[in-house]
Amino acid sequence: MSRITIAEFEEILRQGAPFAAALGVEVVELSRERAVFRLPYRGDFLRPGGTISGPMMMGLADLAMYGAVLAAVGPQELAVTTNLNINFLRKPPPAPLIAEARLLKLGKRLAVGEVELYSEGDTEMVAHVTATYSLPPKPEGDSGPL
Repeated sequence: MSRITIAEFEEILRQGAPFAAALGVEVVELSRERAVFRLPYRGDFLRPGGTISGPMMMGLADLAMYGAVLAAVGPQELAVTTNLNINFLRKPPPAPLIAEARLLKLGKRLAVGEVELYSEGDTEMVAHVTATYSLPPKPEGDSGPL
């Protein structure tokens, strides 16, 4: 079970990352097993050549990873990206993008995960992302599980 609801996560985004709402990013699923996000298609997301731009794909992947981290640890807004690596596998057409994120390892101070990006309705990945998040230290006296 997720340690944060979709509504709680969306409120964190409204307060701390309003650009996500401005882009129209939708939270489809948020659980301890995975986070699924959808970026609706907009013409201004295209780069020359008629493909979705790399910065849009990276931003969506980072948001999905943030969702996966908070689903596992709860509402810790100060969890931050320390590393993000993306491999562009094929050109995504002008279509909505789907990001499926999952954690590979969750430690006391770091969370490591991966994100698969797809064009909506297509089963072939357009990009593969690995990311590491730094988790804030627990408050003094809090020895409970993450």
